[in-house]
Amino acid sequence: MDIVEKVEKVKIITNKLNCKLKEKIGGKYFEDIAYEWLEYKKSQIKESSYYNYKFIIEKYLITYFGDKNMKKMHDFSIFVDELSTNLAPKTIRDIINVFKPILNYYEENYDKKLKYKKMILPKMEKREIEIFTSREKDKLENYCLIQNTLKSLGIVMCLNTGMRLGELCALKWENIDVNEKSIYIKETVQRVYKGKGVKSKVIIDTPKTKCSIREIPINSKLYNILKPLSKKYNKESFFLTGSATKCIEPRNYQALFKETLLKCKIKEHNFHSTRHTFATNCIEVGMDIKTLSKILGHANVQITLNTYVHTNKKMAKKYLEKL
Repeated sequence: MDIVEKVEKVKIITNKLNCKLKEKIGGKYFEDIAYEWLEYKKSQIKESSYYNYKFIIEKYLITYFGDKNMKKMHDFSIFVDELSTNLAPKTIRDIINVFKPILNYYEENYDKKLKYKKMILPKMEKREIEIFTSREKDKLENYCLIQNTLKSLGIVMCLNTGMRLGELCALKWENIDVNEKSIYIKETVQRVYKGKGVKSKVIIDTPKTKCSIREIPINSKLYNILKPLSKKYNKESFFLTGSATKCIEPRNYQALFKETLLKCKIKEHNFHSTRHTFATNCIEVGMDIKTLSKILGHANVQITLNTYVHTNKKMAKKYLEKL
């Protein structure tokens, strides 16, 4: 047991003792219920999910409700309003998606009713996706091919597969089959919060959903790049580093990506734009939505339709001209 695990164990024991003390004083407090629920969920969820939930509980929920007696909790809508002053709707929804199960857990296990089900969540505004123009994409790819490093080729890889950033960082050569012309997405990398006063850590784990575990075909452009490289690296090595023991975490690769855009004199984009560009280009050349959805690892076709189809004005004009 390392020091971090010891600290976590001490926290759990301390919370249980505090919980018993507070019960004697006058009932359950939110902080106690939150940690109780988290411990209950621990064996049911992925490690990354556990720490993401822990982060939300400690940064937002305990900060607001921690010292409140569960019997007296009622100002749920006020809480949402306060979050709305400086957080994006998506972040607020993520917080509430952890908050509600905690309240539900309390209701079911302590036979108490809380009026929280009418919390009004902020609407998610539909944002236009950012993609690279054909000229920008060609410029970026050509620059990366001239650099011809594993890190630069990772950008080319994503522009031609739609791979997510965490998936690219976790990709190993053993999951690239040049003979079958396929890439197998099995893992993802992310840095997670471990708790107050404890350092965060990098986790390599399976993707969040089963649909994200998938096979992506390799096109001719990628095949010509990967075929000679595949003979140089061990199967256990990470694609971006060529090392079996060291990977690049997403935030560091995102920084490298931004530097590359500056050198190419292309306006700043989030790394996810490589995925959006890939998907949009697939639609432009006539790929059916079901196939694209499977390649992207979406949970259902509707996500693909909602994200990409309506944004492609160029294709709409092309088809209208045929009328």
